[in-house]
Amino acid sequence: MQPPSAPPPGPDNYYAISPMTAPARTSEHTHSTYDHKMVAVIDIGATAVRLAIAEIDQEGTVQTLERLSQEVGLGKDTFTKGEIQKKTIENCVRVLRSYRRLLREYQVVNNDQIRVVATSAVREAENRLAFLDRIYIATGFEIEPIEEAEVSRTTYLGVHPFLHDNDRLASSNVIITEVGGGSTELLLVQNDDVAFSETVRIGSLRLLETLQAYRAPAGRERAIMENHIVRTLEHVTPHFSTHDDLEMIALGGDIRFAAMQLISTWKPGQLQLAELSIADLESFTDHVLSLSDDDLVRRYGVTFRDAETLGPALLVYVQLARAFRLRHLHVTNVNLRDGLLQEMVHQGRLTETFDRQVVRSAFALAHKFEVDMAHAERVAELSKVLFRSLQESHELPPRCELLLYIAALLHEIGYFVSNRAYHKHSMYLIRNSEIFGLGRRDLFLVALTARYHRRASPKPSHEGFNQLDRDGRVTVSKLAALLRVADALDHSHSQRIQEIECTIRRDRITISVPRVNDLSLEQLSLRQKGSLFEDVFGATVELRRSSD
Repeated sequence: MQPPSAPPPGPDNYYAISPMTAPARTSEHTHSTYDHKMVAVIDIGATAVRLAIAEIDQEGTVQTLERLSQEVGLGKDTFTKGEIQKKTIENCVRVLRSYRRLLREYQVVNNDQIRVVATSAVREAENRLAFLDRIYIATGFEIEPIEEAEVSRTTYLGVHPFLHDNDRLASSNVIITEVGGGSTELLLVQNDDVAFSETVRIGSLRLLETLQAYRAPAGRERAIMENHIVRTLEHVTPHFSTHDDLEMIALGGDIRFAAMQLISTWKPGQLQLAELSIADLESFTDHVLSLSDDDLVRRYGVTFRDAETLGPALLVYVQLARAFRLRHLHVTNVNLRDGLLQEMVHQGRLTETFDRQVVRSAFALAHKFEVDMAHAERVAELSKVLFRSLQESHELPPRCELLLYIAALLHEIGYFVSNRAYHKHSMYLIRNSEIFGLGRRDLFLVALTARYHRRASPKPSHEGFNQLDRDGRVTVSKLAALLRVADALDHSHSQRIQEIECTIRRDRITISVPRVNDLSLEQLSLRQKGSLFEDVFGATVELRRSSD
């Protein structure tokens, strides 16, 4: 029976801790204070290189001081030619050098004050390494190509304040979306929790690439784009359409431009959330698509590059609204850089709220593949206790605790495929699924940790493990060793071990369990699974009943 002071199971109690565990981690989530720290973020996107300079006060409040954007056609190069052209690279160098000079004027010069990220246009380029090296040599900026999961994370962090401040959004199922040049981000938020997230490979520049591939005749461009959008969204929309009270928050420069034309109260440059009629948006989209790029430039004063992508991007928003049968959507001028600035408030650390979103996403995946949730949650909780109690032994960063917890939740997911070699099926399913907030590398580490919860220990000849660098191999070995011990403690799948206490000696770690009389089954399982722990940490694990 679970003691009264122990937390109930579930994703919302990821940070809960039972009385006999080690102290909860604090350094990862303690808010740092600043004496008006100056910071900057640079976003190298598909169509432009954008800069935001901000000041963070002692309370962690972000005040944006300056925003700049300069056009660079990275996406057009990558999505049509597969690599970034030399002329485009040098144009990026020119823009980033000008940003570097401006940052010096603001005295933003140290690495911990600046974060430079790049999205799909750089990440998918065949010559991305040459691009990153050239930028570093010319400007000193170290660019971080961020994956779709990280974009979703920062999008959520940027929009999160609106979900609290607006009563209607707080009580609804909210779709958060941004149509970019290369992809469209989709998040479903329910009661402040991320229920679903996916990055769809459809964007304004990719649509233009599709038109070129089809050699679309005059007058057929819209029909071809609409057909492509609908087919691409078919596998995504069912995750949203089953929910009632749907609302949508739209981000992105193209939808903000439409809001500026259609909403009289829209104030460019001011953080806001405004409602836009879908009928008005569809009418404006029809109008934009009826004009040539030259007409758009003359009538609205936009650049030729913006004129080229405006219609396709708005068409994606319209098709999304149609798919979800919406009559209106909300437009905000929050962007990727706002989310990045929020992360810098926490010095790049994840907040407890965000970690819970990651765990909730993993719970949804476990339920989808019919995992024995009682066993999975108990092993996950025991893994968390072991991680915190044995910090002195494993010396892994706090981020790895979350990866271990997710691996424990999903370690038996492979049973959905087959009982035979299910641990390998677990690795495959995890590696090829999406968990909100986990990038490809983190997901790979989780998949391998789950794979090694039983049978053979990690070997250089094993597929996947041999793709890791040394740090990755060490991390997987340590996490898998901890997971094996936790799994052995619930070998009976009865969850009868609710509390443990670890005592560390030189070559032995003793796990004491209160209120369980017979531990023979768990002790046998631990002897079978404890060899990896001994190989990795050089210590044996002993399980005994503690005196009450």
